[in-house]
Amino acid sequence: MAGNEGARLGAEAARRLAQLGCCEIEDGLSEAEFARVEHEYGFEFADDHRAFLAAGLPVREPWEEGQAWKNPWPDWRNGDPEKLREHVEWPIGYILWDVEHGHWPSSWGNRPSDPLEAIETARLRLADVPRMVPVYAHRFLPAGRGTFGHPVLSMRGTDTIYYGTDLVDYIDREFRDPYPEHAETWQPQATVAFWRDYL
Repeated sequence: MAGNEGARLGAEAARRLAQLGCCEIEDGLSEAEFARVEHEYGFEFADDHRAFLAAGLPVREPWEEGQAWKNPWPDWRNGDPEKLREHVEWPIGYILWDVEHGHWPSSWGNRPSDPLEAIETARLRLADVPRMVPVYAHRFLPAGRGTFGHPVLSMRGTDTIYYGTDLVDYIDREFRDPYPEHAETWQPQATVAFWRDYL
């Protein structure tokens, strides 16, 4: 069960999303469903993310021609497992794409001259970085049972930006129009190793 503060944050984010009426929300995930998802995809939800999804599972929103994501909410209950796996692997896949096109973090030492070796070395290095879990489209929270209150990150490889100081703030920023008055006074702090180097 999520800790008190993590549970409070997740429940508040779910309440705000439901009030906005911007997407279809199904019954929340059960403990058995959380266990299946975490086992199948190899991560544990942070406490606030878990509480958010336990309160209600956002699954669909109106789609218009030209939108980049037809189903931006990961449907952890009935979604296509291959598409969910791609969504979970999005941050790593984009970093590998950037490596293929010349990116190389200085903390990794010298870049191998052989492009295939560089990608394989990067893949090995990335195997140990903290897992990021999709919230919505390319917005992610760090994985990790017993943690909460992380900033939500918008991630496209090395192009990573803050999208909310925490899950509650993120729901306001992404879905509330206009943003609340406090929207321009935020100062999020990076909380997750490796990925914070791209902020």
